Amino acid sequence: MRYAICDLRKDSRKSQIANLKIKMHNFKELIVWQKARNIVKDIYLLTKKYPKEELFGLTQQIRKAAVSIPSNIAEGSGRGTNADFAHFLDIANGSACEVETQLYLSLDLGYISQTEFDDVNNKLQDIEKLIFNFKKKLV
Repeated sequence: MRYAICDLRKDSRKSQIANLKIKMHNFKELIVWQKARNIVKDIYLLTKKYPKEELFGLTQQIRKAAVSIPSNIAEGSGRGTNADFAHFLDIANGSACEVETQLYLSLDLGYISQTEFDDVNNKLQDIEKLIFNFKKKLV
C-alpha cells in the first residue's frame, strides 16, 4: 500500500491535518481486481458465439457490465477516503449482480450451456464475496 501525505499549511484548521496519512490502494495488487479483470476476458470469449442480432443487445450489455466491475474497483482505489472506495465497491458489486442476471438470461435463451454458466457464475460469486469482505475491512 502507498501512503499520501497531505501537506496543507494555509490555515490553522488545515494545518491540524497536515500530517494526516490517507491509505491508498494499488488496485493492480488487489486480488479482487485481478479476478474481476479475468472475468471480463471470460465474458468476451463467451459472448463471441452469441447470435449476431444480440450484438447491440445482450452481448453489449453483459460486456459493459463485466468491464464495469474491475473499472469501479480501480476508480475507487484512487479516491481519497475508504468511504469513497467502499462506494465504488458497491457499484462494482451491482455490476457483478447485473452480469449474473445476464448470464441467467443467456442460459435461458440457449446462448450458453449449463457448464459454461456454472464456470463463469462460480467465478462471479467468488468476486462478489471478495468485494463484500474487502468492503467490510474498509468501513
